[in-house]
Amino acid sequence: MKPSTLAGIVLIAIGLVAFTYQGFTYTTREKVVDVGPIQITADKTKTLPLPPIVGAIALVGGIVLLVMGNKKS
Repeated sequence: MKPSTLAGIVLIAIGLVAFTYQGFTYTTREKVVDVGPIQITADKTKTLPLPPIVGAIALVGGIVLLVMGNKKS
């Protein structure tokens, strides 16, 4: 399999995932109180949104790579 074909497939997959999930969420643990042997922590959830344009660009780029890779064959 050609590298451009493989990159095209990967970009299409990334584009579809970006459209499906619209971002991802992660959790961090932060110390709230740290007094001697007593420590209190809190879990904070943060979201990193992915705009739909990112998915569209990845999807179109993957399709272009697939088409261009097949034309050179």
